[in-house]
Amino acid sequence: MSVASINDTTTTDGCPGFGHATGLKCRECGALTPFGPVYACAECFGPLEVAYDFPTLSHADIETGPPSLWRYAPLLPVPADVASRPGLSPGFTRLVKADRLAAALGMRTLWVKDDSGNPTHSFKDRVVAVALSAARELGYTTVGCASTGNLAGAVAAGAAAAGLRSCVFVPHDLEAGKTVTAAIYGGGLVAVEGTYDDVNRLCAEVAGELDWGFVNVNLRPYYGEGSKTMGYEIAEQLRWRLPQQVVAPVASGSLMTKVDKAFREFTDLGLVEASPYRIFGAQATGCSPVAQAFADGRDFVTPVKPDTIAKSLAIGNPADGPFALDVARATGGAIGHVSDTEIVEGIQLLASTEGIFAETAGGVVVATLRQLIAQGRLDPEAETVILNTGDGLKTLDAVVPVATPTATIAASFDAFEAAARATGLT
Repeated sequence: MSVASINDTTTTDGCPGFGHATGLKCRECGALTPFGPVYACAECFGPLEVAYDFPTLSHADIETGPPSLWRYAPLLPVPADVASRPGLSPGFTRLVKADRLAAALGMRTLWVKDDSGNPTHSFKDRVVAVALSAARELGYTTVGCASTGNLAGAVAAGAAAAGLRSCVFVPHDLEAGKTVTAAIYGGGLVAVEGTYDDVNRLCAEVAGELDWGFVNVNLRPYYGEGSKTMGYEIAEQLRWRLPQQVVAPVASGSLMTKVDKAFREFTDLGLVEASPYRIFGAQATGCSPVAQAFADGRDFVTPVKPDTIAKSLAIGNPADGPFALDVARATGGAIGHVSDTEIVEGIQLLASTEGIFAETAGGVVVATLRQLIAQGRLDPEAETVILNTGDGLKTLDAVVPVATPTATIAASFDAFEAAARATGLT
């Protein structure tokens, strides 16, 4: 489907399939573009995002909506009846008061926004739901993505539920858990020899040759809007107020920018009172181009070759890296990075204090939180929300060396008693 064909048949007015969205707008120059499978501005090649003419909304309007991200449908590029259409309806995941983790870190008030409860156990279900709605509106019957793992599973599952064909592309050395949970839904799964950045380049080529909707390529402006709903939910679940601090994992950098966008939109709409907040980013040292740019005071990101156990964050050339830097600096936050050893320790700490088993990205967030406190960059007295974006069952390999039996014994009480004394079980 060419840009020309979309421009010939679609205008920015009267598009019920996109709700209150009015078109696509360049982040750099502000030029407007009609709805279509485009992600770069024709004027300056800057990234496009969705523009809106938002309706007036009350707390009751949202609270009476479905218990999913579709309660925010008036603030997304989706039709009014989107909740009744085939799909997985992710979102409205739990916000956990993490008192034991807070005590371990010396913090006053800490929350975990736990998106492992989504249909495919990661926050990627949010972005896929919005992108697939756009794909249907634009006439696509096959959808795909470039993925480090979670997105592949979300696209495959979302497509199956929506009655669409899928073909997803991943690095060849993906964790087994993520390979299985992408392949099980029956769509195509292509393993590419190389890094995520190699996969992403290939998908851009495929999108240019085939009439397929790639959620994070030619559908990227719509896809990114799904991440806003995480920020919306945090504010609503905090009884319509903003937290003082948020710590988010950084892969492409989009999640940081969209949480910030959600907070600004709720403020502009009068749904929350304006209050200062700081947004922090977390990366693995083995793939930390945005954190390095932040530390160096640069406004550009130098690509790197990933080498980390946190494969879901292993994007060496992050598309939204410069915008993540802008958010961190504008809000008074920071972007840190932690080693693979610290990542595993972060997973263990969250699991042992709150009973939440996070994937490696969650370990990155917890470890970075601890680091930021130690560096004096994050205020332990301020109310803080950390984002857990995936389930630890997807990245078991990372913790296999440390998650082992306390003891292996013969089937007798004497053997247990001896092991219990030796290991401190009793």
